[in-house]
Amino acid sequence: MTDTARNADTVAASAGTDRGIDGDWVSRLADEVVVEAKRRGMDTIVCASGISPSGPVHLGNLREVITPHLVADEIKRRGIACEHIMSWDDYDRFRKVPFGVGVDESWNQHIGKPLTSVPPPPGSAHDSWAEHFKAPLVDALTRMGIDFRGISQTQQYTSGAYREQILHAMRERAHIDEVLGRYRTKAADPAAVVAGQAKKLDADQEAAAAEAAEGSGAASEDDGTAATGYYPYKPYCDICQRDTTTVTAYDDETTALTYTCACGHGRTVLLSESNHGKLVWKVDWPMRWAYEGVVFEPSGVDHQSPGSSFVVGGQLVREIFGGERPVGPMYAFVGIKGMAKMSSSKGGVPTPAEALEIMEPAILRWLYARRKPSQSFDISFGQEIQRLYDEWDALVRKVTGDSAQPGDLAAYQRASSTAAGELARTPHPLPFRTLASVVDITTGHDDQTLRILSELDPEDPLESLDEARPRLTCAENWVDTQVAAEDRTRVRVEPDAELLSGVGESEREELRVLLEGHADPALPRLEDAWSLDGLTTQVYGVPKVLRGIEADAKLRDPELSKAQREFFKLVYRLLIGKETGPRLPTLLLAVGLDRTKALLGH
Repeated sequence: MTDTARNADTVAASAGTDRGIDGDWVSRLADEVVVEAKRRGMDTIVCASGISPSGPVHLGNLREVITPHLVADEIKRRGIACEHIMSWDDYDRFRKVPFGVGVDESWNQHIGKPLTSVPPPPGSAHDSWAEHFKAPLVDALTRMGIDFRGISQTQQYTSGAYREQILHAMRERAHIDEVLGRYRTKAADPAAVVAGQAKKLDADQEAAAAEAAEGSGAASEDDGTAATGYYPYKPYCDICQRDTTTVTAYDDETTALTYTCACGHGRTVLLSESNHGKLVWKVDWPMRWAYEGVVFEPSGVDHQSPGSSFVVGGQLVREIFGGERPVGPMYAFVGIKGMAKMSSSKGGVPTPAEALEIMEPAILRWLYARRKPSQSFDISFGQEIQRLYDEWDALVRKVTGDSAQPGDLAAYQRASSTAAGELARTPHPLPFRTLASVVDITTGHDDQTLRILSELDPEDPLESLDEARPRLTCAENWVDTQVAAEDRTRVRVEPDAELLSGVGESEREELRVLLEGHADPALPRLEDAWSLDGLTTQVYGVPKVLRGIEADAKLRDPELSKAQREFFKLVYRLLIGKETGPRLPTLLLAVGLDRTKALLGH
């Protein structure tokens, strides 16, 4: 067993205590959920998520899934029976055509139909809109080690699983209307609530507040009120398949329900037999809490404003369905740096599947595990991804060296493993920024890539590229998708004769020392320094020794730093025609010894 795994096991053991780990929000929530389940007398604890596959399920939606997963996983680690259910809200209405998903305005004809009755985008391998957007999320969650039991609401409603609950809600419609009436006059505008949250973040998110509230299940959501009276059930039209219907009458004794539709069709059906409709959202959600016995389910800020579904649901689940509202913390926004709050209705926002193209699963899990659900944060796909990998590698070193703080140790353990075991990891992890630089220079040439990577550390050489994957694959994908063509590194084919002829004596001496070495033993010939560490000492040491400073001396000197920067600019210009580029030691390894000498005029 590795030191990292052994220390993670120590965390798992300590997480099994009643109090959990100091600074670990997962343990604290798990404590609360276990106590609540015991009070209810439940043998198996149910944690729930709900996702509507109305479009690409983005990284903001992932918080809806990963928060219950982490809590359920912690409970399982304690040896307590627990299940994470995923309610696929695929019987929801198709509200609008998203942007950027490969469909045109002709899909407007399907607005109002259940998501499982809408055809998928052209070329899809799936048979419905809902399945098309569910599939990549399921695959991503599997890669992330997130285990759950999926529940299709289309299957539940059309099979009659909720028939008794629907009939009961219709009998209790006056009571439901009275409960909802308590909140209608004091319901906050959900866009204002979201805007208030956004003001704590940045201007981009504040500007997207109205979009955040739209279709969120908050106070603006249809609660069943109509001019014909209050009915908590909304049928789908038998002719046009849309929910553009109005219930005009209902008989409690016979369960005869009469509706008219905007398409001109009208019909009377027996609700004790018909399975072509659903409860309105504010009644549907608390019904399912009671039906599934949910003990834990978080929700977004827009669900927890006064008069919104989580608040009203707490009354309805108790007074109508004889159940209890789950422990339900509010979770905050997750954004993409430089992009307003994510919305799947607009398209073009990154999904978990896309994030996993450039992030190892443990790192994506870590982004969520290390922060309380109430803490908002941004995810960057730009240059910051290199710093994210650096931070993760630093954490791994702390865990391995037994110097990590309890909270950080817990976050690491939850990111890198589940109750079922450890996630797959890169066997020979190299710094992401180094991999990205090498891939940038070699343009994906495997032989060249292996040559360079195997020379990074002569004491622990990489034997095959497979040892560096999946991190190497992530670096390749990042360079291909996130680095603009004008920012790619292109090594000169021929030396820059004009530049070489114009360098001064001091610059020429710097190049000579870099290539031929110095009397200082820490600065040998370039070929004898040919490793990542050796070349690092070499390039930083040249300006030092020419100023009478030992090559491996550690000191802070503004003048020396300026001289180093100027020296680096010269080498970059000679190698790639720019004044900046990949870290110079990595660049030298990538260019190769002979070509480096030639380009530097040797």
